[in-house]
Amino acid sequence: MSYIDGFIIPVPSGDRERYRAAAQQFHEKFKDCGALRQVECWGDDVPDGKVTDFKRAVAAKPDETVVFAWIEWPSKEVRDAANKKMMEDPEMEKLDMPFDGKRMVFGGFLPIFDTAEPKG
Repeated sequence: MSYIDGFIIPVPSGDRERYRAAAQQFHEKFKDCGALRQVECWGDDVPDGKVTDFKRAVAAKPDETVVFAWIEWPSKEVRDAANKKMMEDPEMEKLDMPFDGKRMVFGGFLPIFDTAEPKG
């Protein structure tokens, strides 16, 4: 079964296109490392919660939009090898990061229910 990396990212609202371009650059690297799919979703209907919410999770400022993103990998092992390769890649430091990475929330997830058709 696949493995999912999930992300919640606060991005300056005026930098939507810059973020999309950066995501595309990252995708080329992720794809070369074995990623099956990358999805980047620009916040459109992200309400304030009573206790917590996406905005508070990343300390989003009023002029920022929350991005919800995920990358699908064939396995955790492929993802772990890709992360190692990316961290050792000097080109990563040159990528234009249009957000504050310290406020990004991320993690790896094992799918336990998936309605997608089997690949293959």
